[in-house]
Amino acid sequence: MKKIFRIVSILEGVSYLLLLFIATPIKYILENETFVKMLGMPHGLLFIAYVVLAIMMKYELNWKSKAFIIVLVASIIPFGTFYIDKKYLRD
Repeated sequence: MKKIFRIVSILEGVSYLLLLFIATPIKYILENETFVKMLGMPHGLLFIAYVVLAIMMKYELNWKSKAFIIVLVASIIPFGTFYIDKKYLRD
């Protein structure tokens, strides 16, 4: 389960960065919504998978409430999921 969460965490982080720093500027600067439409759905699905897996991992790894909240908040901060991988998921 931990390996799957790590993979989803990295993918969610990468999709968020692509959406935030590439697709959104292209949408507003070049007035082209193609990349937002292309990246939005996969990112949304990865985000949902991240949250569900985080809930499951909370019980599997016996995270305290503070650690669990940090894991959840990290999903909305750019580069946050990479911090979670380094701090909580690596062996």
